[in-house]
Amino acid sequence: MWGRRSLLLALCVVIAGAQAALAAEPVGQAVVIKTEVTGQSGPIEVDASVHRNERIKTSPSGLGQFLFRDGTKLAVGWGSSVVIDKYVFDDSQSVKQLTIRAAKGTFRWVSGNSNSSAYQILTPAGTIGVRGTAFDFYVGPDGTTAVVLLNGAARFCGPGGCRQLQQRCDCVVAKPNGNMSAARRVDPSILDTLGNSRALPFLSGNQRLAGGIGMIGGCNMASVAPERKDRQQPPPAVAPVPQRQDPPQRQAEPQKERPNKTDPPHHDKPHHDGPHHDKPDRPDKHEGHGRHDDDGKPGNHGEDHRDHDRDHHGHRDRDHDNDRNHDRGRNFNRGR
Repeated sequence: MWGRRSLLLALCVVIAGAQAALAAEPVGQAVVIKTEVTGQSGPIEVDASVHRNERIKTSPSGLGQFLFRDGTKLAVGWGSSVVIDKYVFDDSQSVKQLTIRAAKGTFRWVSGNSNSSAYQILTPAGTIGVRGTAFDFYVGPDGTTAVVLLNGAARFCGPGGCRQLQQRCDCVVAKPNGNMSAARRVDPSILDTLGNSRALPFLSGNQRLAGGIGMIGGCNMASVAPERKDRQQPPPAVAPVPQRQDPPQRQAEPQKERPNKTDPPHHDKPHHDGPHHDKPDRPDKHEGHGRHDDDGKPGNHGEDHRDHDRDHHGHRDRDHDNDRNHDRGRNFNRGR
């Protein structure tokens, strides 16, 4: 009888050891850790392994990004709790089954190299079925769950039925009691529906993701992020650009006015004061021609011309008389 008990005890030890080995099986690693993220053994650091059945928690400001062996990416935002529930790996760099159980918080999922049917995400309000997909989802303290599709397709099934998400930015909100909204495009009002302005922080921009996983998103949710509102203030800083060009224009205007200021100041005087404007070689043309004597009478410009003509005429008469006298003398000599 003691032999049977010893055999059963040994068998239990073997089974417990096998379960411990499975629980400690590494299934991925941490690639980004911000503030505080903890696992079953305490704080998780970058490049640390994460294991099957390990519960991962983040602080109110924490953020963890994890990469699984088949290439699946999982981002865990602030105030979150999630358990890697099942992980069955095969030899073809893919998984036969990967199931995570999200208790609360905000997450981003990007499928890896495995078949879509291998992935399953469990929430208090229902199950998210993956179809080659990228999506964000949020689980509130009361179990209310919101799913926003970013790529591919997904299906959410709960007590109230199933909803298909087929278009980018499609959103479904479900409650544990079975109430579920129709699939519609997400908008900032979803934060009021969820009663938490910190929900879906990867879409709103309140938390930043690193790497390619951070390039997915948008859906016009960025306008609700305080960080983005601050970034919309730079347009006033663009306005001063034309003002920097104003000083060169103001300097150019005085340069154009300088030639006008250097002109002779006599242009402003009446034209009868204009003898100063005549060129030096032109006084002969105006001399005595509109000039007044001291007594106010016109100058004797005409008399000067007559005297000049008489002198010229008299000079010709004298020349003529000389010629005549010369001829007389020559004839006198001939007669002798």
